[in-house]
Amino acid sequence: MKITVLTLFPDMFLPLKQSIVGRAVENGKLQIEAVNIRDYAQNKHKKCDDYPFGGGAGMVMMPQPIASCMEAVDPDHKALRIFMSPRGKTLNQQTVQRLASAEDIVILCGHYEGVDQRAVDMFIDEEISIGDYVLTGGELPAMVLVDCVARYVDGVISGGSLVDESFSDGMLEYPQYTRPAVFRGVPVPEVLLSGNHADVDKWRREQSEKITRERRPDLLEKSDGKGL
Repeated sequence: MKITVLTLFPDMFLPLKQSIVGRAVENGKLQIEAVNIRDYAQNKHKKCDDYPFGGGAGMVMMPQPIASCMEAVDPDHKALRIFMSPRGKTLNQQTVQRLASAEDIVILCGHYEGVDQRAVDMFIDEEISIGDYVLTGGELPAMVLVDCVARYVDGVISGGSLVDESFSDGMLEYPQYTRPAVFRGVPVPEVLLSGNHADVDKWRREQSEKITRERRPDLLEKSDGKGL
């Protein structure tokens, strides 16, 4: 998979060279490129924003640099083009799994007060939000999206890690424990030390349902009344 991020601040994506995603890039499982939109501005001072028509606070990203940048990195529109926007559909695990099947993704990061709508209409396939709040730009949401999708690229992490985690089966993940068996007087639940895999699986399922009911009952409601 190749992911190209269009941004005014490419250095913000240096953290993606670390940890699991960084190793995936080094091992050739994933390609990530941050492209500076400013390099495609056709004005003398490489200006990429201007005052909004109709008035209002702040500045708006101009369509020309975005259009030229998009046409340079994806001239034949073979990639899935995403705009990180607070007005987009909220990212969830189902969307992540769908996006992970794409071979080529281009992500546009807005900044300032937004992006000229003509650039969105002409070059974007879908808008995605990471939550009901507003950030200073689309770079952090883009990193979240890249990290989420990268985990589902074949060979990036083990398949078992993708199965036993929050949202994989519509519920939040059960509690995890490791050594020592007793830490500051608090023991690991006895069932986890029993060696009985059936009992362990049952305990984990019960804990997942309990935590989900307490913290995200909406996830259980989405099970179409089938019960969990």
